[in-house]
Amino acid sequence: MPEGHTLHRLALDLTDAFAGRTVAASSPQGRFEDGAGLLDGRVLVGADAWGKHLFCSFEGTELRLHVHLGLYGKLAIRHADDLPGPVGQVRLRLVAGPSADGVLTWADLRGATACELLTPEEHASLVARLGPDPLREDAEPERAWDRIGRSRTSIAALLMQQDVVAGIGNVYRAELLFRHRIDPFREGRSLRPGRWSEMWGDLVDLMALGVEKNRIETVRPEHEDAAREAARLYEGGRRRRSGLSYVYRRADQPCLVCSAKVRTIELAGRNLFWCPRCQRRFVPRGS
Repeated sequence: MPEGHTLHRLALDLTDAFAGRTVAASSPQGRFEDGAGLLDGRVLVGADAWGKHLFCSFEGTELRLHVHLGLYGKLAIRHADDLPGPVGQVRLRLVAGPSADGVLTWADLRGATACELLTPEEHASLVARLGPDPLREDAEPERAWDRIGRSRTSIAALLMQQDVVAGIGNVYRAELLFRHRIDPFREGRSLRPGRWSEMWGDLVDLMALGVEKNRIETVRPEHEDAAREAARLYEGGRRRRSGLSYVYRRADQPCLVCSAKVRTIELAGRNLFWCPRCQRRFVPRGS
């Protein structure tokens, strides 16, 4: 599933491509025909994201387009002189143009879990259920700490709960815990506020870099050569769609830092990756 940086990058790209332009909206698949009809002919004002949710606003209506890509959704933005016919199950197509130089711009949405129009009240209700998003300027990390600092749940499980922190997925979860040498099975309440502040600051930087690069990058410069060599040895030279990683999808491979074997286990339906040496088991005082 795309993590939060992907949605924020899409919001920037949509705003850059369509903001201030009248769009023709359609639903070639037919499942969003009524919604597309309400958006057709309106000017797109802009797009923003909260966690894994994407929102677009339009002139002349309080309704907001809400998209959640889920596991299989894709939103592709294209530019060309001619508009091709839709390929596959296109839930929503937005078209703007032609521009001054005759170029058309369009976006095709396929396979999304959610594609709907929300009233202001529905939008407010949705975001109220989400935790703070490290990529938003209005984020309140103390809201996440209020949940984490009182919880007996493992920090690995807490980081995947979107009502705790919005936008983190499996990759950022595993890599963040490794970068801070935290036992993933440690209870949230065993962390100290200062430790959480360090993790939050790192998340802000890592996810902002993800938006900039349009992919997840978590390996520190001093470990990049080792990460590239590991990718060459264990991935057969296959081209990586994502950035290099410390532990994510590196089960049974040697840790880039200590050479211990990276481990994996299923936790709450998702695979968790960690280094048992760098992320030693946490034992509370007095245990």
